[in-house]
Amino acid sequence: MQQETLTLFDEDKKNEGYLVAEVLNIFFEAPASLYKVALVGITETDLDLDSEVTITGNFPELIEGTSYYFKGKITEHPKYGRQVQVLSYKPEILSSKDGVIAYLAGDHFEGIGKKTAEKIVSQLGENAVDKLLNDPKVADELGLSAKQKENLLAGITADNGAEHTLIGLSTLGFSEKMAGKLFEKYREKTLDVIHENPYQLVYDIEGFGFERADQLALKLGVAATAEVRLAAAIFASMAQLSLFLGNTYTDGATLLKEALRLLESRPEPIEPELLADQLLKMGEKGQVISDDGRIYLRRYYEAEYAIAEELKRLATKVSDQEVNDAQIDDFIQAIQKDLQITYGPDQKAAIKAAVKAPVFLLTGGPGTGKTTIIMGIVRTFAALHELDLSDTSQTPILLAAPTGRAAKKMSEATGLPASTIHRLLGLNGREDELPEETKALEGKLLIVDETSMVDTVLLQLLLESIPEQMQVIFVGDRNQLPSVGPGQVFSDLLASETLPQKELAKIYRQGDGSTIIQLAHAVKDGIVPPDLMQKTNDRSFIPCHADQVSSVIEQVVAAALAKQNKVDDVQILAPMYRGAAGITSLNQTLQALLNPKKPQQKEVKFGNNVFRIGDRVLHLVNDPENNIFNGDIGKIVGIELKKDRPKDDKVLIAFDGQEVEFGRKDLVNLTLAYCMSIHKSQGSEFPIVILPMVQQYSRMFARNLLYTALTRAKEKLILLGEPESYAKCIQTLALNRKTTLTTRLWEVLGKPKDSSVKEATKVESTPKFILTPALVKKGEIDPMIGMDNLTPADFMR
Repeated sequence: MQQETLTLFDEDKKNEGYLVAEVLNIFFEAPASLYKVALVGITETDLDLDSEVTITGNFPELIEGTSYYFKGKITEHPKYGRQVQVLSYKPEILSSKDGVIAYLAGDHFEGIGKKTAEKIVSQLGENAVDKLLNDPKVADELGLSAKQKENLLAGITADNGAEHTLIGLSTLGFSEKMAGKLFEKYREKTLDVIHENPYQLVYDIEGFGFERADQLALKLGVAATAEVRLAAAIFASMAQLSLFLGNTYTDGATLLKEALRLLESRPEPIEPELLADQLLKMGEKGQVISDDGRIYLRRYYEAEYAIAEELKRLATKVSDQEVNDAQIDDFIQAIQKDLQITYGPDQKAAIKAAVKAPVFLLTGGPGTGKTTIIMGIVRTFAALHELDLSDTSQTPILLAAPTGRAAKKMSEATGLPASTIHRLLGLNGREDELPEETKALEGKLLIVDETSMVDTVLLQLLLESIPEQMQVIFVGDRNQLPSVGPGQVFSDLLASETLPQKELAKIYRQGDGSTIIQLAHAVKDGIVPPDLMQKTNDRSFIPCHADQVSSVIEQVVAAALAKQNKVDDVQILAPMYRGAAGITSLNQTLQALLNPKKPQQKEVKFGNNVFRIGDRVLHLVNDPENNIFNGDIGKIVGIELKKDRPKDDKVLIAFDGQEVEFGRKDLVNLTLAYCMSIHKSQGSEFPIVILPMVQQYSRMFARNLLYTALTRAKEKLILLGEPESYAKCIQTLALNRKTTLTTRLWEVLGKPKDSSVKEATKVESTPKFILTPALVKKGEIDPMIGMDNLTPADFMR
């Protein structure tokens, strides 16, 4: 078929059509969305196409070697060229009268021969299959025996139920993406599930909220006081309290209050007693767990116990190799010589303890040498086990981290491959779609960095995948922000004191006169340093208020670029998205400065964002299928705009050299990244960090938030905002999450004899730097605090 150059008018006119084609090769499949990319050979079409073309779309079933009748439209991929986006399809045999007769007369339909098939098509027409799918009662008019009718309907449903289901879901208002997700879960029973209990989607489909289910239920006539509605409100409230607050449990009063709030979406009032009765019924069914006044979703209750049991399994195994301390000392000495470094006594002790323990915890702040110690652990372990680290493809040492950037940092430090935890476990879904179990790992040693970012369910899956012969080392900074998902597992593991651990306190990385690390440690200890606003060689402070933040940042960035710093070396961090000094507003300001709109420049508008070629963007979720993860930073390298069809716009983004295509519907997972949230910056480091802190952010103030932001800066740190806001942030201890992992560890592994051990949820409530007469009189604070080794003469200088 000769391909011609089309005018824009002709291309729009001829863009949509049909093709009959055989599936030659399926290139890509995404089970979660049914999305597929395939090469087909064309036998008939009314589109201007060659004999072969790539098709894309959501296909419940697509079989290589089978011919289909496709309806779709031609699209131009910015990298792969001309493709056909399929809108609907069916097996080729069903696209003609003779084909339908041959289909119904086939062996698949027992008791229905050619004459009966002709009779069915004569009465119902060539759309007989669609009519029977839409209304099975039509079969009653065909004069078939009971057995024939049963076989006819069963065969049609099995073969064509997918397409019928997707059409039905579209009628109910579901998007193509959500329809694919529902069909993947329920298959041909999807519509039956929805009509029987639309609230079932709240339990089974991540991202499907109660409000959406409630609208669907109202359309389907479900009563406001129906048990399924009350139960779904309780479940959704539990999930929200866990996901938004990070807790693994809540209390009855809080739960019922939140559930009643959700139920207010309909005008009919719900009596609290009715909801309380429903909560009891859910407890009897095991849908929620009540334990000592705490109420858990079953998944988190079981996950905490599973973590404790798995750690007991791994920690109590007997090593088949005796480790000689003197031999380890010799290995460390050789490593120091090879790397031309010198480990401190506490670092040597950490390496020695780590390679000897079945499970080991290593924590420390910036500058204490965690990365250097990981290098030492890897090399010492390799020497002990006579491993050849030069063959990285065969090494039994596994390295993993929660984010791609943190994994890349581990790999660069050790010379060994490292991956995200999701990829290590073979998790192909997003972080909110984790399976019940994962593949078993193979190897002798696993080191996990940035463990403070790991949540309860992910840790459970990881531990269950570790074989008994594998040693495990968890590394992290206990003072950083906890995971996005429920739990504070690293903090709880350390607080339980049930496993060998080492906390690094001595700061080594300050030989170049860096004051950033000193500032971070002061903040960690709750101290407002007297030199906070003083300019040093690597940090400075610019006083300003919220309405001045945007202008000041513009000036600071412009000055940094004037000094030949690269654009990508400068990162602004902030706690909140809204407001004049919020992330959204600052991104718009910085985009106008660093990548302003130019004549004829392509851009795509989506929500509050405008995306242009050259923009720095942040990915907001885990997407292992495309090897991009929550917190990954990319750059837009291509945009394809579809005139009059903006929903088909394409954006091409490079993540560490890997290019990924985003359709318009995928842009919800992206945001500009000139300024990013402190939470999203975890696991990353940047040469230059600009950090505003103003009263506008007050509801986010927390010591660990500020500490996390400070420790992202490698070379330069520019603080700007209000000194009192920084002080308030330092003195505000974050509310610890409601978890019981520490208790579970004590129950399973035994509570340490040291009575000083406290639950991780109990924290110091008075900041160290506040000195009041009342506290001094009570003896709770030394009036000479901070004056060690000082004499009156020191104040006379």
